[in-house]
Amino acid sequence: MKITSEEGMLEFGREFAKNLHAPAVIELVGDVGAGKTTFVRGLAEGLGVKEPVTSPSFTISKEYAFDGGVLIHYDFYRLQDPGLMLGDLEESLSDPSAIVIVEWADSVAGILPEDRTRIEIKYLDDGGREITL
Repeated sequence: MKITSEEGMLEFGREFAKNLHAPAVIELVGDVGAGKTTFVRGLAEGLGVKEPVTSPSFTISKEYAFDGGVLIHYDFYRLQDPGLMLGDLEESLSDPSAIVIVEWADSVAGILPEDRTRIEIKYLDDGGREITL
C-alpha cells in the first residue's frame, strides 16, 4: 500500500484500529521519520484514546488508556540492551487488555510472540511511504 501524506498515514492507523482487539502485538519497522508514530497516533484515535500521542523515543514507553484496554507504545531505538525494560515489556505482553506496539524491536525480538503483526514503512523516492504487512 502506498501512502502519500501525513493524513493518509493517520487514516491508515484509524482504519487498522477498526479490526484490532486486545491482546495484540504490533512490530513497527522503518527508518527514523518514516511515520511510525504518525501511524500510532491514527491507531490511538481509532481506538478512542483521548490524550495526545507522542513518540516514546526518550521515555522508552508510553501508555494510553482507551475504553476496554490500554495501548502501550515502546521505542527501543536508543537501547542496545533493553535491561529493566525487558521485564516491563514482558509484563505488557502478558496483559490481556493490552495492545502493544514495539519500534526497533531487534533487542527484544526473542520475547515477542510469533503471532504479532509486523508493519514495515519504507520511504519512497517521491516522498511517499510504502506499507508492507
